Formats: sequence, C-alpha cells, structure tokens
Amino acid sequence: MVFIRAFLLGGVICVLAQILIDLTKITPARIMVIFVVTGVVLGMLGIYPRLVEWGGSGATIPIIGFGNVLAKGVIEDIEKKGLIGAFSGGVRAGAVGIASAVFFGYIMAIVSKPKIKNKS
Repeated sequence: MVFIRAFLLGGVICVLAQILIDLTKITPARIMVIFVVTGVVLGMLGIYPRLVEWGGSGATIPIIGFGNVLAKGVIEDIEKKGLIGAFSGGVRAGAVGIASAVFFGYIMAIVSKPKIKNKS
C-alpha cells in the first residue's frame, strides 16, 4: 500500500506540473520555482510533513519536496541559532541534494554527447 500511495501522490504532483506546462505560458523554470516555494510554504504551515507521512517518497522526491527540506532546515536552525539560522538552515538541510545534483550533473555532462537542435 505504501508504494501505491507514493505513486498516487507523486503522480498528482507531476500531473499538476504538466497541466501548468501545457495550459499556461509559464516557463518551466518558473513552474519549478513555484513548486519549490509551495513546498516551503506547506512545510512552514506544517501541511507538507503530513503529506510526507502519507505519501512517503511520492512527496519527498519531486522538487516540491526540496522546498519542504529547505523550510524544515530553516525552522530547525532558527530554533538553535536564532535569526542567523534563517540564512544557514536551508543551505545546511539541502546540502546533500544540492551537492548530488551538481556532482551527477557534471558526470552526465561528461558522459553524454550533446546534440544541436534544429531551429526549423
């Protein structure tokens, strides 16, 4: 049942993103920012942790889960360090994901063979 809930929640998140891509003129980069900010807001309100509890990796893997990680890190560091935690918490909490994205992106850039798109 855990896999089904993860699939359903992750699928709903992806469908929402696809609807925004198909039916609006919002660029994919802006959609990504909207999802990260939505994850931050839902995390700060305490809603996203309940989604993670219900949907597991279906909530943590999409980009909206990254926003939740940032919010959680900021909240934890504000409690420990005060105002400076607002600046350090998100970076600390998201460091593994950020470092992994940079590392694996670099590896894929070395391994893959880019193709030039025809603009016709």
